[in-house]
Amino acid sequence: MKVDDEALIEAAKEVRTRAHAPYSHYFVGSAVLDEKGRIWSGCNVENAAYPEGICAETSAIAAMVAGGGKRIVAIAAVGGHGTVAACTPCGGCRQRIREFADRTTRVVLLDEHGKPRRYTVEELLPASFHLP
Repeated sequence: MKVDDEALIEAAKEVRTRAHAPYSHYFVGSAVLDEKGRIWSGCNVENAAYPEGICAETSAIAAMVAGGGKRIVAIAAVGGHGTVAACTPCGGCRQRIREFADRTTRVVLLDEHGKPRRYTVEELLPASFHLP
C-alpha cells in the first residue's frame, strides 16, 4: 500500500487535536511512515516540570518503535497556536529522526500558508551524528 504525503499530514493534523499543551498553547502532531507502510502518530505532551515534556516527533517515533517499526520512510509534522502554522522539528527531534532514517528520508512540513514543503533529513540536519 502506497501512503502519500497528504495522508501523513492528515494523520498529524488529527493527532494534533489531542496534544497536551496547557503552557505554550502550541499544539503539534506528527506522523511517521515506517518500512512496512504503517502510519504511527504522536503529539506533544507538555509537563509543568519543564523540560520533561515530549515533542510530537518523539512521541510518533516511540509509537513506531513500540509497534515494531525499524525505519522511518517519511515523517510529517504540523503545529501552531490554534490554527496550523509553519512548524519545523527542533534540533533534538531532527537527531531522533536521523536515528531511524537515512539522509534522503522525506520530512513533510507545512509552510506559513499551509502548503506542504518537503525536505530531506540531510537538508534539516547536515553533518548529522550517526553511527553506522
